[in-house]
Amino acid sequence: MINKINPEEHDLIENLVALNRVCKTVKGGRIARFAALMVVGDGNGHVGVGLGKAAEVPEAIRKGIEDAKKNMITVSLKGNTIPHEVIGVFGAGKVILKPAAQGTGVIAGGKVKAVLEAAGIHNIRAKCLRSNNPTNVVKATIAGLAALRTAEDVAKTRDIPVDQL
Repeated sequence: MINKINPEEHDLIENLVALNRVCKTVKGGRIARFAALMVVGDGNGHVGVGLGKAAEVPEAIRKGIEDAKKNMITVSLKGNTIPHEVIGVFGAGKVILKPAAQGTGVIAGGKVKAVLEAAGIHNIRAKCLRSNNPTNVVKATIAGLAALRTAEDVAKTRDIPVDQL
């Protein structure tokens, strides 16, 4: 269940996660272009990821930010951690996210850490499995965060009080 949000309502943090230089060989020589993987979030449960491609780095970053704002989701939080353990999968990338006690901090790899900090999660343990491709890891993290549900959400779906869960 992905909840889309309006990016204009929030003060957003922008992070460059990965910058990739790609070359295409044509008849006249090589053409270099750039792909920028961007993460935006408000630090309060809203995060998005986007990929921008252009001939110049600043233009690729701008396109990545625009794409990330279009793909923002709302993350279910429990204080400053997540409500339950979840596994996010995208392509060959797989990320395990586990809630952690107060004071633990963000124990995660660099690409996952950028997404979690942009979402406003301060206590969590994460592990990347299978792929370490930045695009797949970041999108797997977003898929895991989108799959989170609080006890109130589950109780509302089942039409029962929270204490019966």
